[in-house]
Formats: sequence, C-alpha cells, structure tokens
Amino acid sequence: MAEARAENVYSEAVLVGPPPVGETELVQPDGCGQAQMEFLGPHTEYDEEEEEKKYYRRMRLGVVKNVVAASLGGMITYSVYLGLLQMQLILHYDETYREVKYSSLGLEDIDKKMLMGINVTPIVGLLYTPVLIRFLGTKWMMFLASGIYALFVSTNYWERYYTLVPSAVAIGVSIVPLWASLGNYITRMAQQFYEFVNYKEEQEEQRRTTKGACHRYIIIFQSVFYVIFHLCLVFAQLPMLLFLNNFLIDYNHTLCNVQSCGATSSGVITGLNKTVLSHLPPSLLLIKVESIMMGAAFLAMIIFLALCGAAYRPTEEIDLRSIGWGNIFQLPFKHLRDYRLRLLCPFFIYSGFEMLFAVTGLMLSYGVCSVGLENLWALVMAYGLSASIFSALPPLLMWLPRWVPLLTGATLHLCILVGLMIWSPKPRNPNLEPGLLALVAAWGLGTALNKTGLSTLLGMLYEDKDRLDFVYTIYHWWQAIAIFVVYLWSGLPMRAKLSILLVTLLVSCLCYLLMERRLVMKVAYRLPRIPRPRHKVKGYRYLEVDDSDESDVDKSEDEMVERDEADRDTSSQGSDVDLREGEVPGGGGARRRRDNTYEQAGGMG
Repeated sequence: MAEARAENVYSEAVLVGPPPVGETELVQPDGCGQAQMEFLGPHTEYDEEEEEKKYYRRMRLGVVKNVVAASLGGMITYSVYLGLLQMQLILHYDETYREVKYSSLGLEDIDKKMLMGINVTPIVGLLYTPVLIRFLGTKWMMFLASGIYALFVSTNYWERYYTLVPSAVAIGVSIVPLWASLGNYITRMAQQFYEFVNYKEEQEEQRRTTKGACHRYIIIFQSVFYVIFHLCLVFAQLPMLLFLNNFLIDYNHTLCNVQSCGATSSGVITGLNKTVLSHLPPSLLLIKVESIMMGAAFLAMIIFLALCGAAYRPTEEIDLRSIGWGNIFQLPFKHLRDYRLRLLCPFFIYSGFEMLFAVTGLMLSYGVCSVGLENLWALVMAYGLSASIFSALPPLLMWLPRWVPLLTGATLHLCILVGLMIWSPKPRNPNLEPGLLALVAAWGLGTALNKTGLSTLLGMLYEDKDRLDFVYTIYHWWQAIAIFVVYLWSGLPMRAKLSILLVTLLVSCLCYLLMERRLVMKVAYRLPRIPRPRHKVKGYRYLEVDDSDESDVDKSEDEMVERDEADRDTSSQGSDVDLREGEVPGGGGARRRRDNTYEQAGGMG
C-alpha cells in the first residue's frame, strides 16, 4: 500500500474513504468527486519573454525622457541667459538710465569687462574641462553649469562690479564643460537606445561587430536636441516683447545719426543714439521680470537633477576617476593626433563665427540699422524658429550621404555671404522688414544644418568610443575661440568680417572633403583610447552587463578558476608593464613598457 501511495503522488486520486488516522493530505475536491494535488511551481501566467519586452520598453522610454529633459534644461537655461543679457545691455546702453540709477558706477565699463569675462575665459577651457568631467561626471556637470547660469541671473538684483564681473567669468568657465557634457550625453543616450532595442542574446555578437548600427539614433536624438534647444532664441525675446518694448523710442529717433548700414558700415551700428528709452522702467517691474527669470533658471536646474538619468553606470564613472589626473589632462591633446578631428577644426571655428555673426552682424548691422531696435525681437524670433524647424531635416535625409546636410548648409551660407558683401540697406527703412525676416530665416536654415551636422558627424565618427567627452570638448573649445575672435573684430569694417567668414567657410569645406576622401581610401587614423583604470583596492570587481547576485559558494571549482584567470588578464592589461613571455609572476624579471597603452591605429573596417 505504501509503494502504491508513493507512485500516485503526482497523479489524481479517487477518494474511496476517509484518510487513515494520523495522515493528512491537502486535497481539493472537484465537481466529480475527484481531488487534485496542489504544489508550488512556476506561475502559469508568467511570460518571461513578454516581461523582458516590457522591461526594455521602459528602458527605451527612459532614454527618450532623458534626451527631452536635457534638451529642455539647456533650452530654458539659455533662454534665461540670452534674454537677461539682451535686456541688460540695452538698459545699460541708455545714457539716461545710467545717469539716473548708477551715476558714479560706470555701467558701460562694467559691461565691457563682463563681456570680456564671458568671451575670454573659455579659451582655457581645454585645460580644465576634462578634469571637471572626470571629477563630477556628465550629469552633475550639466547640473552645476546650469546653477552657474542661475547665479548670473541672481547677480542682476544688485548690479555692481563685484557681482556682475565674477558671475560673467563663471559663465565663461562653464560654457565649454556644459556643451561638452550635453553633446556627450545626447550621443550616449543614442548608444543606450540602440542597446535596448537590440537586447537579444543572440544579437550580442552582431551588435559588437556592426559599424554604423546606431547612426540613425544619433541623428534622430541630435536633431531632437537642436529642435528644442534653438527655441531658446524665441523664448529669450519674451522679456523684450512683453516688457522692454514698451519703453523704447521709435527708430526715427534712435537711428537719426546713422549714415550707413550693411556692407558699407563699420563696427556694429555707428551713430546709434545714446538714448533709446522713452522713459525709465520702474525698479519694481524690473525686479518682477528678473524674479520670473530666476524661477525659470531654478526650473532648469531641477530638470537636470530630477529628470535626467545618469549617462554611465557608477562603476564606469569610478573607472574614469581611477585613470589619473595627468592622463585625463592629456587626452584632449592626444585626440588632436587624429586627422579626422584636425581636418574638422576649421568647421568648428566657422560654426562659432556664423552663430555670433548672425546676432552681432546680420541682425544689428543689417536689421536693427534698417528697421529699428523695437523690431529686434522679430528678427531673432525668425532666426530661432527657422533654426528649430529645420533642425528636423537631418532625420529626413538619412537615406542621403552624411556630407549632404553639412555641405548644403555651408553652400547656403556661402550664397548669403556673397550677397551681403554687395548689399547696403538704407537706414530707417521699415519696408525692408519682410526681406530681412526671410534673410535671417535662410541663415537659420544653414545654422540648423551646420550644428546638427557637426554633432551627428562626431557621434558617427567616434561611435566605438564609450566616452565622447574629450571629442566634444575639442569641438566646443574651437567654437569658444571663434566667438572670442568675433568679439575682438567688432570694430572692423563689415566687408572685412564677411571676407573672414568666406575664407573660413571655404577652407572648412575643403578640409572636410579631404577628410571624407581619406576615409574612403581607408587611410589609417590614430584613435586615442582611455587608459584602463588602476584600482587601488585589491579584489575590485567590475559589474558586467548582466549583473549577478550569485555567490562564490554556488559556483563550481572550474568556474572559480576561470574567473580568477579572467581577473588576472584584466589587471595585467591595465598596467603599464607586461611580464615577458615565460616569466613567473612576482619573480622579479625585467619588464617592458607597452607601446600602445594610450593609442591604437584605426582604420576603416
């Protein structure tokens, strides 16, 4: 009877009578008088594949959220910064405003030093940006930089030399790190999105070897970023439109002494009246406007902090900090050994030229000089809207070669520059406003293709690198140098400025075509790589992609031996010296330096 009962443990049993005394069974009767044994087992409704799909769907939505949040944070930060700076410079330019409110303060001199601090400080950005990113990380660098912009807003409550100038210098210090972090963050999100789309284990080997697989995501994410970011030029005009325009004198008075505009002019607007305000704005109203801007700056900080996820896992950030200050400092310079970056440097310089020229040259020397200061907001809004809308073009052109958007924008700018060389509009001519709006919109199209094209090009060229902080540092450092040059040439004749732009643009196109030709010919390039980290803590373990909570007790002896051998291989690769072949570790044999610790030859695979 015992053997029969043991055989029917997993089968149905028919109740013949009551169970024997002392024996109990968990029985669930059915409608036919039968019972079925219930045991713990896998959940019948659990679908592992479906749950995996849901998990990676959430991860992809998280990546999209990060991209939108970073774009919104950057857009709000620069909306506040540009709007406040524009309003501040116009108010401080008015002679009556300076004399009545700050008679002995010397606001005009303070403004010059403030602009110098903003434009000159980024020149040394190549020296400290990698160190800051190494210490803070990508996300926290964006948060800290947005906080510095908020500090600049707060100093306008008490306009003094010791508040405005130091905050302007802090802005200059944070420009290159902020943009290097933003460029790296958006590209990193594109790489993560590709990984979450292709998460199947059977696609692991294919994902490692396929080149260009994540290009479409880089293009889309960079386009999304610039579509949102370029709206900062639109929102920056709200203080001008809703507040300051009510206090401006009409263009017939402000431009009464202006004799020439456009190609025949010199400086920005020669002869502009020193009084541009009809009456002074109340101090309380100014405080309210600045308080709204301060709230927006704090909102940008909260967006960076709360909505932007980390770009890298904690262990990857620890690895970066374990490399060493000296190596981190040298990496941007070692990246310049790559001929691809060297040949793109003229385009980086032109990118800084054209954006600042659009504001200081095109909109002031051509636009404001013709239609007056009260229409500046319309010109800047047209430029920002055009740049934002046309930043969505690159995803629509993905089926074309990658050089098409970049060179299309360059060709459009070339045609506009040639036209500006021979056009000198007359002052105080409001009939030119529709034509000027179309002109700045066309320039915005070229800017959109230029900015989006360069950022996506860097992401595609260096798709194999996990960290692009150093590549985008070089890009925005050259941009900062170009902006400083534009700041220096503000007093030159307009045709001299246009000639510099034309020469730089032509050299940029030629260097870019040379780079593409070398890549087609498979000319090897020197691809610097980040040195392997050296952890001082013995027994440090990396967290792999598939983290496991399995303890060493659960592993077999063979698995333990394989893991120890892998750890020894990893630690030996991270050192500067290798044991010679056949030597016993720890035997005191001669050691040799590795020739390719920091560099490796790259080619077109």
